[in-house]
Amino acid sequence: MRPKVAILFKMKSKPVEELKKYADVEFILYPSIEELKERIDEFDAVILSPLNPFPREVIEKADKLKAISCHSAGYDHVDIKAATERGIYVTKVAGVLSEAVAEFAVGLTIVLLRRIAYSDKFIRNGKWDSHRTIWGGFKEIETVYGKKVGILGMGAIGKAIARRMKAMGTEIVYWSRSQKPDIEKEVGARYLPLEDVLRESDIVILALPALPETYHIINEERLKLLEGKYLVNIGRGTLVDEEALVKALEEGRLKGYATDVFENEPVQEHELFKYEWETVLTPHYAGLSKEAMEDMGFQAVKNLLAVLRGEVPDTLVNREVLEVRPPEKVRML
Repeated sequence: MRPKVAILFKMKSKPVEELKKYADVEFILYPSIEELKERIDEFDAVILSPLNPFPREVIEKADKLKAISCHSAGYDHVDIKAATERGIYVTKVAGVLSEAVAEFAVGLTIVLLRRIAYSDKFIRNGKWDSHRTIWGGFKEIETVYGKKVGILGMGAIGKAIARRMKAMGTEIVYWSRSQKPDIEKEVGARYLPLEDVLRESDIVILALPALPETYHIINEERLKLLEGKYLVNIGRGTLVDEEALVKALEEGRLKGYATDVFENEPVQEHELFKYEWETVLTPHYAGLSKEAMEDMGFQAVKNLLAVLRGEVPDTLVNREVLEVRPPEKVRML
């Protein structure tokens, strides 16, 4: 009997066609929690995006579910503890988005320091009345070249950012949960304690995952160490205490903030909106490129099929699940 798989978002067609060779597929696009609770017991596996919350109340209704394949590197939208208790394997994608997100991080940094987003609004609003206006108001704009860039989080994305920043003539310092000799050798990056990275850097880029230990890692006290500096966030919104951040901008202590992520998403109103000169804000799409989405889809399918074949993929998030339900007990293919 073929596995039945639910896909909860608009996934690229080529990976779906690959999955259909081995499983019966049904799209349930962006369902509510109540809809999921009613339908989830019909499926052996599910592929979901970060836009699909998958809490305990859904998992407890998933009587047949064997695998949750996250179409993302992050998995904080899934209750991992509940899944493990039920013997459900949770996988993520790895490496696929690194280049796209790193490119975006560098782009955000350039746009922030050179005030490109602000300038676009400036000219569209008919404010360019003379060259004197530009020379007078824009003279404090800075280049990325020659700056010291601090990267918090030196996983695949952090390393890809470091390579690009090195090519732009910057010095790289970093903090990560473990030291990375390979990137130190490759680009001359220096490992420092977290607070020292904040003190020494002109620009700090956040490339950390959302974990209990990274929650508000940039808090009011650490924002004091960023006085006169720039902060860029392409990790997760919960890395930054936004209330403290707004206060730092209001008081002129932080030169600028660029982010693709927010504590609560989606965002339609925010205190940050009024700081047009000091901020660049984008709607959580750093990894969205045609190429990356297709590659990510293929990996999500590969992960799912591996679990259903009784294999243990390297991208398994909850390895404790192996003790709850061994691989041979989930095998369907």
